[in-house]
Amino acid sequence: MAHALIVDDDTDILDWLQEVARMEGFTVARAQCLREARIELGRQRPDVLLTDLRLPDGLGIELVSELENPESTEVIVVTGHATVDTAVAALRAGASDYLVKPAEVERVQAVLRRAKKTSALQQQIGTLREELRKLGRFGRILGSSARMQVLYDQLSRVAPTSATVLLIGESGTGKELAAHTVHDLSRRREAAFLPLNCGAVAPQLIETELFGHERGSFTGADRQHKGFFERANGGSVFLDEVTEMPMEIQVKLLRVLETGRFTRVGGTAQIATDVRIIAATNRDPQKAVAEGKLREDLYHRLNVFPIHLPPLRERGVDMEQLALFFLEEHNAAEGTRKSFSRDALARLYQHHWPGNVRELRNYVQRAYIMADDIVEGEIAVAAEAAPPEDTTLISIHVGTPLAEVERRVTLATLAYCGQVKRKAAQILGVSLKTLYNRLEAYNGRESLAGEEEALEALPSEGTRDVTHGTDPATPPR
Repeated sequence: MAHALIVDDDTDILDWLQEVARMEGFTVARAQCLREARIELGRQRPDVLLTDLRLPDGLGIELVSELENPESTEVIVVTGHATVDTAVAALRAGASDYLVKPAEVERVQAVLRRAKKTSALQQQIGTLREELRKLGRFGRILGSSARMQVLYDQLSRVAPTSATVLLIGESGTGKELAAHTVHDLSRRREAAFLPLNCGAVAPQLIETELFGHERGSFTGADRQHKGFFERANGGSVFLDEVTEMPMEIQVKLLRVLETGRFTRVGGTAQIATDVRIIAATNRDPQKAVAEGKLREDLYHRLNVFPIHLPPLRERGVDMEQLALFFLEEHNAAEGTRKSFSRDALARLYQHHWPGNVRELRNYVQRAYIMADDIVEGEIAVAAEAAPPEDTTLISIHVGTPLAEVERRVTLATLAYCGQVKRKAAQILGVSLKTLYNRLEAYNGRESLAGEEEALEALPSEGTRDVTHGTDPATPPR
């Protein structure tokens, strides 16, 4: 029978949590301070530890470091002093979740139900991993390199828990496969796994995709729509490119993570949900926080268990294993028996693979199409050049002073025109004299003296001789 240790200095809360835990089939030990809790930990390892944050003799989160096997115990902090700082401290110390007093019975029940089968599931995953290690794969992921073994170890440890996972890696490294593997090896595997690419959905649609909407809540809403948090109840939601999520939606996502409740767009009813979040980004998340792309409090809420996915160029022999696997997929689909020559396999290691596994898959498909029976070495991996930088675009942050916006646009347009000032003035829709005045203000008087006489003959700003709206895509002469 699963065992729970409940630690709180409030007797009424202890009694209530104990009753809920027993109703869920747990044996229960209780303590009102750290000293009593340590005694109970010595008697029996708990499958779930529910602890108050502030206790008479210290912080409840200190108990995490005293667990004999932390990975096999769900640690839930229950606090009446919920702030961003306390939440971050709890999650960093090893808690997989925290509840705010007064905790709702549905939330406590959900936590206990998830924790109930942790030990058995971890044992199953350990056995599965040993079997799949011999085949060079784990869950939906293929590869046997040392870097992938580290990844498999992390996935096998976090999958049975309820911890939020943040997958970090370059585009094409298999973040969605890793997310699906976490779901498949969790207690939620029988429920839905719903992926959402936050960068591919229009910002105004992300809210309704996640939370749903009521009929008539906006133009075109002719029926009620259930969002991901409602449809995936009991399962997992994968938020890819989470740093591209609009700030106002990040606030609402944080609220769902903290309370387990949400409201449909246009609705008023609070809807309870039990969903595990697996997020992913190809950015440095800390840099995204610094740049204002990701809320710091949401980052810490998602960053409970960060996992870095290695790029293909660092995976050694996996490159060849993956290429052969993709080729066999095409052979099986088309009823052929094409193969790689030794030279073709050797050439795989000469490419940097900036697109990672996705790029390799595409290469194998092209090579398969071009080859008769043997994929020869002369079908070389093309070193795909990076797309040329679009010099007609510049990035300006919200809140940049207008004077600075004008300066950057002017200088960028001048650079685009190859420093041909008349052409730049024409694109900007100002007179040539105005452009010179701006450049003098930006850079001080440089070597413009020789041109001043010519400028005197030009019309003033009030009598422009150029037209507005000139196509900026017109190439400079």
